[in-house]
Amino acid sequence: MSAGQAQGVAIADPRTPIAPRSKRGGNLEKWGWIYMRASGVLLIVLIFGHLFVNLMLGDGIHGIDFGFVAGKFASPFWQWWDVLMLWLALIHGANGMRTIVNDYVTHDGTRRVLVWALWLAAGFLIVLGTLVVFTFDPCLGLTDQSAQWLQERCA
Repeated sequence: MSAGQAQGVAIADPRTPIAPRSKRGGNLEKWGWIYMRASGVLLIVLIFGHLFVNLMLGDGIHGIDFGFVAGKFASPFWQWWDVLMLWLALIHGANGMRTIVNDYVTHDGTRRVLVWALWLAAGFLIVLGTLVVFTFDPCLGLTDQSAQWLQERCA
């Protein structure tokens, strides 16, 4: 007999699931769990590739300026690399926060509002970030001090 049972204190049963699982259709929690593992592995590759290119190649951190970013965003490869990293990271983070909200918020209405707010914020940031990456125009901020290759490209 444990010390808690000897004193007459019982450990409460774990909470039951909020909504009963449907016999038909997919299991959202299972797919969320799978997504977290798969996106986590892919994010490690994307983030370390991003850090290696930005910090180790060329002039390192001293070479990162407007021209460097403009040069990266001129390449469809780097545009898609950064957009994929953005999408995966935001969905991964929002799904993790959704799990925390589901675990700790007990009031159904509050939980629903918080989960909706998470997904709306993530969706807004995904749309905004994707627009920035694909509509980036380095010629808008062109000044006389800009890099020579940028002046030639925008002329």
